[in-house]
Amino acid sequence: MSNSYFQFKQFTIRHERCAMKVGTDGVLLGAWAPFEGLPPRARLLDIGTGSGLITLMLAQRYPQAQVLGIDIDAAAIAQAGENIEASPFAARCRVECCSLQQLAQQAATGASDSAQCFDAIACNPPFFEESLLPPDAGRRDARHTVSLPFDELVQASVQLLRPDGHFAVILPTPAFDAFHLLCFAQGLALEARCDVKTTAHKAPKRTLACFRKSTDVKRRDTTLVLTENGVRSVEYTALTRDFYLH
Repeated sequence: MSNSYFQFKQFTIRHERCAMKVGTDGVLLGAWAPFEGLPPRARLLDIGTGSGLITLMLAQRYPQAQVLGIDIDAAAIAQAGENIEASPFAARCRVECCSLQQLAQQAATGASDSAQCFDAIACNPPFFEESLLPPDAGRRDARHTVSLPFDELVQASVQLLRPDGHFAVILPTPAFDAFHLLCFAQGLALEARCDVKTTAHKAPKRTLACFRKSTDVKRRDTTLVLTENGVRSVEYTALTRDFYLH
């Protein structure tokens, strides 16, 4: 995925001006996020949209939804806007250069109508917490929790979600338990968890999780194996068949 663009079935993602390129994590989250029972013309939020990948995947999967993508990287937002304009979903998607904290603050002060405005939120968050940060500011902000600590991500998402709204993320599996506790403390119940393994015999490295702003949640736990005998597994192929060309 090192080319300047990545071709999906219904849209093209150009990402040469984005700190983070199209990757498996984003594709997994965009294809998996189980936003069931959305109302007509639901409003969805993609936090840290980067190239606009998840914004466009959600627009394709939920054809009645309006999707907003936000990011603090102005170059990425400019390219995401171009990707959206060139897609079949331009009328239902928009992007904005701002942080999640800014969006939540605007909602709290009444400067925006975003408070409890979103029916579902998706985020492929920065999650590396090493003390040695990459020198490139764009990659640092995209990959590390400096600009978006997990507690601020959860608190702001709860503020912006409507009652019964969904909140889906992808995380390193070792970080999941601590993140789950943060969500629980903010009144988010875990409704779906999917541990992702590269092969069947390896421990999971990523966990897809969807939380709900509700007390009436029936939890579903699954496992996804990405490759079998060196090729995409049947399950991974089924999950991504509406997006990948091959």
